[in-house]
Amino acid sequence: MTNKKTENRFPDERIVDIELTQELSDSFLEYSYSVIYARALPDARDGLKPVQRRIIFQMGEMGLRPDKGHVKSARVVGEVMGKLHPHGDGAIYDAMVRMSQPFTLRVPMIDGHGNFGSLDDGPAASRYTETRLAAAALIMNEGLDEDVVDFKPNYDAQLSEPEVLPAAFPNLLVNGSSGIAVGMATNMAPHNMREVIAGAIHLLGNPKATSADLMKFIPGPDLPSGGIIMGTEGIKEAYETGRGSFKTRAKVSIESVSPRKLALVVTELPYLVGPERIIEKIKDGVSNKKLQGISDVIDLTDRTNGLKLVIELKTGFDPNVVLDLLYRFTPLEDSFSINNVALVDGRPETLGLRDMLGVYLAHRVVVTKRRTENRLGKKLARLHLVEGLLKAILRIDEVIKIIRAADEVDDARKKLMSKFTLSEIQAEYILELKLRRLTKFSKLELETESKTLAKEIAELKKILSAEKNLRDVVASELEEVSAKYGDDRRSTITDGVTEVKPVSSAKAAAIDAQLADSPCFIVLTASGQVLRTTVEPTPLAKRKKHDALRAVISSTTRSYIGFLTSDGVMHRVHAGDIPANEGGFDVAESVSAAEFLGLPKQIKLIGAFELTDNTVIAIGTKLGVVKRLSADFLPKTEFEVISLKAGDAVVGAEASGEKDTLVFITNDAQLLRFDASSVRPQGRGAAGMAGIKLSEGAQAIYFTSIKVTKDTQVLTAAGNSESLGAVDAGSAKITEMAEFPAKGRATGGVRAHKFIRDENQLYFAYVGNSPIMGSASSGKPLETPEYLAKRDASGTPLSATIVSAGRD
Repeated sequence: MTNKKTENRFPDERIVDIELTQELSDSFLEYSYSVIYARALPDARDGLKPVQRRIIFQMGEMGLRPDKGHVKSARVVGEVMGKLHPHGDGAIYDAMVRMSQPFTLRVPMIDGHGNFGSLDDGPAASRYTETRLAAAALIMNEGLDEDVVDFKPNYDAQLSEPEVLPAAFPNLLVNGSSGIAVGMATNMAPHNMREVIAGAIHLLGNPKATSADLMKFIPGPDLPSGGIIMGTEGIKEAYETGRGSFKTRAKVSIESVSPRKLALVVTELPYLVGPERIIEKIKDGVSNKKLQGISDVIDLTDRTNGLKLVIELKTGFDPNVVLDLLYRFTPLEDSFSINNVALVDGRPETLGLRDMLGVYLAHRVVVTKRRTENRLGKKLARLHLVEGLLKAILRIDEVIKIIRAADEVDDARKKLMSKFTLSEIQAEYILELKLRRLTKFSKLELETESKTLAKEIAELKKILSAEKNLRDVVASELEEVSAKYGDDRRSTITDGVTEVKPVSSAKAAAIDAQLADSPCFIVLTASGQVLRTTVEPTPLAKRKKHDALRAVISSTTRSYIGFLTSDGVMHRVHAGDIPANEGGFDVAESVSAAEFLGLPKQIKLIGAFELTDNTVIAIGTKLGVVKRLSADFLPKTEFEVISLKAGDAVVGAEASGEKDTLVFITNDAQLLRFDASSVRPQGRGAAGMAGIKLSEGAQAIYFTSIKVTKDTQVLTAAGNSESLGAVDAGSAKITEMAEFPAKGRATGGVRAHKFIRDENQLYFAYVGNSPIMGSASSGKPLETPEYLAKRDASGTPLSATIVSAGRD
């Protein structure tokens, strides 16, 4: 409300009450309209935002061609800001810088001289850099003087600017775009010019072509920095709907940088990811122990050789495993989200691949038609003048006499028109010619020009006579652009699996030759730690808290060790690559075997074995299948050793001799032991045979192969399947193996544990020689029952859930 005192003191002031919500609504609408249509979104026809279009147009007006010298960027910024784009010099220079960066655009529009920035650093100020148009920008402006596009007044109506550029190639797809408007955003990936033009020509000749048809020509984005595009599912979705995403990975090779050291050499990075960012993330990953096996990172990038990032590895780490961790925890693997939003007829739309090409081709057809009509008009006008000159040149003396005798120009024009049957334009052209020019014309020259003009006019009329002819001209011009400005694809598209370049056999042999063939012990603990030592672990050895030993393999540094996982895959590792400690087992030197092998969380490590020609491994699965694997090992880093059924998994594996005993334990407390000799060894491809007959709903939780002695014992732990282990640890008991009678293979076994209270399952079991050591999830020692119990007895309460067991 108005104030009376205010009205008295300022009688000329007029205060108008308005609704705040209405004012906010109107102001926000105007602001959002300005951002969407005049700043943030590209036009689907030329693929340019207003500021980019104005820069290219104004630089063309200034004559900053590729064959001319560079000028200060500040001068260009000033011209663009003063004449066309009054939104500040910062926005103009930023757009100019982006259009000059070869790592941002697939086909740069600006030829920059000076520091125009890098992926890790910004550009120098505009007063320090120089610029001119790149060759590709010329064909974006090509034909502006032939009335091919409409012009509109600039911001102050003093000058005019094109509404859209002619754009001789599909810039929106080739260079992509990114921008944030109000309530919407755009993010388009760059593509290969040759592929895009090939797809455009196909669509031009086949208007009903689908996105799937176009993908035969345009398989996916082609990023300026190269890299590897992982899979095409997200790309297909984006080409169909305008929205999708895809993953990109760095291009990495494994190389030997010294006789005993390997390195990952990065030569291509994901789009808009710089080497300094990679180095920073690697340092963070090493410090927080997410990344293991990296000793140093060296950036050898320069202008001559391009990107080269050398990631040196510690001895004892699998390069492929380290690379997989790098893909997980650093931007060596990155995701690009596609959101194809552009202006079509002045309205923002989300476009698929076919739509983007269709809008562009419609624009080029219009441009070609208008250019042809303009050229036809000029040719017809010139032919008309030439025809008039031919009439006058034959009787030049009479023409001169008429002009000399006339008192006024109008009189001379009328007499010429009447005497020689000329039009007013022809007569005016003859009158304006200087006499000395008129004498230079010859009948032969004019007749030759007339015939040439008539031929050109016929060709232009033919182009305009049918839509197909116009499309043929568009296709022909696109082919010329492709041949002149196109280049080979930089990004590799895979089916979703990265192929890392392996070490050559010669290099592998050279690396192996540097290792002394000395005895060693490969130690695997119950908690999953692995280490190579030269001294056999003893009960007094320093281990992680109370970590028990799962396996101790006596081997040599030139042997191969196999790590079997729950998915039935054997991971083959050179013994010399396993982290070592010369003095014995030390937790400070050991590493997690799962991380060392790069295992997913859902995959469990089952056991470790020396892979020799005599090794036979007994394997038991969750569904009660047993298999004895013969020494059938491939020279690969990973290979399958058992064919598992759906829902099945390996629960136990152990090196097995003919005189060993095979033991299954199920979650419903059944134990079956039978002779290993009853299971004949099989090759890798075999699925095994029936090992234990399971009750309905039951599954095996433990399997082993062991030489049974008087010291062999069975540890079982029971609990409730619905309770939390931290709340109810259940009960455990230890029983001599002699308590359990041997039965035949594929039978149901005997009861191994009596459930008490709410217990309804066995959640843990272990068979080994006494003393059996247990550990809790924290790694702390867990007290197991002191006294031996009968095989069908119940257990004694546990202080904590038991998660691992082994010998001391």
